Amino acid sequence: METVHVALLQLIPAGDLAGNLSKGRDACRQAKAMGAAIALFPEMWHNGYRVAADPDMLRRDAIASDDPFILAFRDLARELDMAIGITFRERYEPAPRNTLVLFDRLGRRVLTYAKVHTCDFDAERHMTPGDAFEVADLDLGSGTVRIGAMICFDREFPESARILMLQGAEIILAPNACPMEINRLAQLRARAFENMLGIATANYARGQPDCNGHSSAFDGIAYREGEPGSRDTLIVEAGEAEGIVLAAFPLGELRRYREREVHGNAYRRPNLYHPLVSGQVQAPFIRKDHRQNGNIITGGTQDG
Repeated sequence: METVHVALLQLIPAGDLAGNLSKGRDACRQAKAMGAAIALFPEMWHNGYRVAADPDMLRRDAIASDDPFILAFRDLARELDMAIGITFRERYEPAPRNTLVLFDRLGRRVLTYAKVHTCDFDAERHMTPGDAFEVADLDLGSGTVRIGAMICFDREFPESARILMLQGAEIILAPNACPMEINRLAQLRARAFENMLGIATANYARGQPDCNGHSSAFDGIAYREGEPGSRDTLIVEAGEAEGIVLAAFPLGELRRYREREVHGNAYRRPNLYHPLVSGQVQAPFIRKDHRQNGNIITGGTQDG
């Protein structure tokens, strides 16, 4: 299997659960017609990333991981013979989670990931953060690819992609709901480069509040045999309009590249990295709304 095609569903929500189900199903069918092996939704597609400041409203709007909305995409994945990464606010205790479920082409649930780095400077402080980064072997029929996931703000922490790389991730799926500007795109480019892996990001189109499209994919191959110097690892970057963008990840080339280049895990010195796992936060990074030991915070400022 030399190439993996991922469809980035750069959509605008329909306004309600039924509308998002219908629009999402239509988008997946279009992605399949375009040749996609995987279709990826933006962050929290089930409600268009509505995150209320009221914790009770957050709970009322959450759905279970086996809700008919989610199972409809399971069935659709089986029907289309295509993997689907569907996103939603998951009903969970003590508070909902921001979750991605990946169904394989046979409708099997192969990966469930809850956003680890919740935006605790905003309303997401009332949600339960995920507690692990996980990977899964995704059967695409023509071969298998090792998939990881991170969601939006996870991108801003190098540890997210690094841990996934250490677990063998070859492509990271990254649902998103924020303005994708030069620095956020640079973060994704860096995560792909330093870990020698692909990153596929699906964002909402312009028209969704605080979003501007620019879904993107990076292949992580900085140096190509037979070409001088380094190259831009960008595969595709969408504009701002609603639509579906197909990213072709050169998986075979990426695997050969990872066997010979110097990044990733070849020359790390983890015995010197102890401060990375310290929970201590020192000035100037102290924030009153910092989540302590995973506990849900019920108050605080929006001091980012």
